[in-house]
Amino acid sequence: MEVLIPADRIRDRVAEVAAEVARAYAGRPVTVVGILNGCVVFLADLIRHIDIPLRVAFLTASSYRGETTTAGKLVIRDELLPDLTSRDVLLVDDILDTGKTLTRVVAHLIDKGAESVKVAVLLRKVGRQEVPFEPDFVAFTIPDKFVVGYGLDYDDEYRHLPYVGVLASGESG
Repeated sequence: MEVLIPADRIRDRVAEVAAEVARAYAGRPVTVVGILNGCVVFLADLIRHIDIPLRVAFLTASSYRGETTTAGKLVIRDELLPDLTSRDVLLVDDILDTGKTLTRVVAHLIDKGAESVKVAVLLRKVGRQEVPFEPDFVAFTIPDKFVVGYGLDYDDEYRHLPYVGVLASGESG
């Protein structure tokens, strides 16, 4: 597997993004909402570096399985969310691909009463975006390749890798 972003670069950049987040909220409390399952590693490392009052919650927003990159119907499950009324929310996801999922989830959080929603993504994939969407915080911009590791998966495998790698054909079995 080709290592696209090594673990030490991820560690350093996540700390930088956390500092950007802390400055943006200027000490105000924030509810960090992660989109499961891909966000878990990034979110855990990110919040360890954020020194502002925060609480953590999760939701799921899924539309694909396996290596497909064609989205089906988006299903958002938010049973794990606390009351977001008048709260500032930081939405954390692993990757900005087409932008459709993040656009829908941001609208959903606003509908749930969030005062504001900022978005942090580990990766922004070039050339795949189909809807206009600008995340507030981006750790890395990557080429249009199928990547795994550091929370990203192929058929629920490879999330545990400490780096982001390009999955070579033949490695998916």
